[in-house]
Amino acid sequence: MSDSHKGIRAAQTGIIINAALAATKLVAGIVGNTYALVADAVESMADIFGSMIVWGGLHVASLPADEDHPFGHGKAEALAAMVVSLMLLGAAAGIGIEAVKEIRTPHETPAPWTLAVLVGVMIVKWMLSRRVHAVGAETGSTAVQADAQHHLSDAITSAAAFIGISIALLGSRCRGGSGWESADDWAALVASAVIASNGVSMIRAAMHDLMDRMPGPEVVAPIREAALDVPGVSAIEKLHVAKAGMSYRVTVHVQTDGAVTLHEAHVLGGLVKRAICASAIQVSYVLVHMEPHDGAGSQDGEAIRQRA
Repeated sequence: MSDSHKGIRAAQTGIIINAALAATKLVAGIVGNTYALVADAVESMADIFGSMIVWGGLHVASLPADEDHPFGHGKAEALAAMVVSLMLLGAAAGIGIEAVKEIRTPHETPAPWTLAVLVGVMIVKWMLSRRVHAVGAETGSTAVQADAQHHLSDAITSAAAFIGISIALLGSRCRGGSGWESADDWAALVASAVIASNGVSMIRAAMHDLMDRMPGPEVVAPIREAALDVPGVSAIEKLHVAKAGMSYRVTVHVQTDGAVTLHEAHVLGGLVKRAICASAIQVSYVLVHMEPHDGAGSQDGEAIRQRA
């Protein structure tokens, strides 16, 4: 199964699970008099749309290059991650505003049975977040990782709601039943801040991909080593790497013996390209620029002839 199909399947699983959880939490929140659970349901609904956006983004990103898009459609994956991250911020703002309103409005103490609902939700969302995160790490998809953060945020809001409702219930029993009803609303407000923080971190990751930021040494170093290991390569003068969807585009300036023929330089460039594509890093595009290397020996040219 390709990386894009793995990501799409993870998004589809998230849609099904979130639809069931959102309905459960919304009904439980309304009947059980807890806005924290209603806010949690809103977060699950946002997760549904987020997973659908990731699904669409991965589908577009998996399309092959064409005449109008010679570098492929990989940026669609980063755009999907950006939209999901903005949805996280929007959900955080909406939950925060409503939580403040509920804090200022007296209401009944939440029903004790809502705690059982939250425990089940936390377990399901935590397991889903771990599964989707594993898929995102395996495929290198920023959009899938953003979707995993969305699921984790839902688990966080559930945990905050659990704490808030517990405080409200304990306070109502120990202190005469008044003054603690808004504890679950304060929990929703704290959860909104956590969700906003996750949204900002994912926006930064998506922006790095959209702006073609150079990846870290864990990506660049294996590519450089693969090129340098090719016989005939004297040095790497420049190496530019950009993330495009779930793979990378590479532009490398390779230095070799200035005495080699144009044909030999062309052969060496092909060897470098194959070596980079065969490295541990998933590379979809390589552009090799050949340059003469001052001081290189004629043995470099002989090595190229032998490999050719």
